[in-house]
Amino acid sequence: MPQIQLSDRLFGEAQRRAREAGFATVDEFISDQLESDFSPDQENFYDRFTPEGVAQLMQAGKKVSMEEVDRRLANVEEAWRKDHAN
Repeated sequence: MPQIQLSDRLFGEAQRRAREAGFATVDEFISDQLESDFSPDQENFYDRFTPEGVAQLMQAGKKVSMEEVDRRLANVEEAWRKDHAN
């Protein structure tokens, strides 16, 4: 099976995220992420949360609820779908 090289920092982050998401191994976590990212059937809009967008959400130390994040993400998804309609 092919292997990839990750920096120590990136591997540590992958370990943390895999553990938090309940994956048994980093390999399983990365495989799941790639499957999701490469899937032609599902659009992935989470990369639209830029540092600037997150900074706007957290202005003046305001905590952001998951509902607010979901609402913002839904708005981005809707705008993207309108822009890319047949």
